[in-house]
Amino acid sequence: MTETREASMARSSETEYLSTDVTPPELLPAALALEVPSWAEAAATPADVTDWAARQARALIPFTLDEHGWPMNPQGRTGKTGRNLRYWGENQAADPIVVAGYGQERRVLLITRSDIGVEAIPGGMVDPGETAPAALVRELREETSVDLTDHTPTILGRDVVDDWRASDHAWVSSTSALYQLPTTVTATAADDADDATWYPFGSMDQLATAITDAGRTLYVAHVPLLARALDHLTH
Repeated sequence: MTETREASMARSSETEYLSTDVTPPELLPAALALEVPSWAEAAATPADVTDWAARQARALIPFTLDEHGWPMNPQGRTGKTGRNLRYWGENQAADPIVVAGYGQERRVLLITRSDIGVEAIPGGMVDPGETAPAALVRELREETSVDLTDHTPTILGRDVVDDWRASDHAWVSSTSALYQLPTTVTATAADDADDATWYPFGSMDQLATAITDAGRTLYVAHVPLLARALDHLTH
């Protein structure tokens, strides 16, 4: 039997855990019964998911299920419940970090995200049946017009990222990869990007200053990924 949102909230209140349900109207059970958005799965709650073993087996970051069979965010409680992502449990993303030049002349390619208006790595969600390497190339091409199909990136890591949509039971894990170019190439914003910009990347402070001077803000969730790329380049 499907557990209602009210029942889920009651479970949380039993342990005096205060949280906010982040489920948008189109993913509420009543709405899903009428129409499932093309970008989301049909399961109204994790109790409606039937392939948890398979999802756990292919997860980038291992996760467990609680006593009710609901997926648990590997980073712990978030203060948020519900789902504002495609899947319950792990949602896989790909983040291509494109760097051009060397030393203090180094530049990194970032986009202005159309959803939250911040500067971010030009990445996105891995499509069903797609591999992370393919998603890295596709997302970069779709959002910046830069095609690095013939380049082999360095995989920097696989991490749970602090995505603004994440909750206790739905989160984002990303494969981040570094592409190194000798010089900058033309980048044109498209798809989910409002702008595409090459920023100074000699250090994280230099990047932060350049973004602030442009009147913009760096996406907090991507700071650790960019810092790791810079560390790889400088050591």
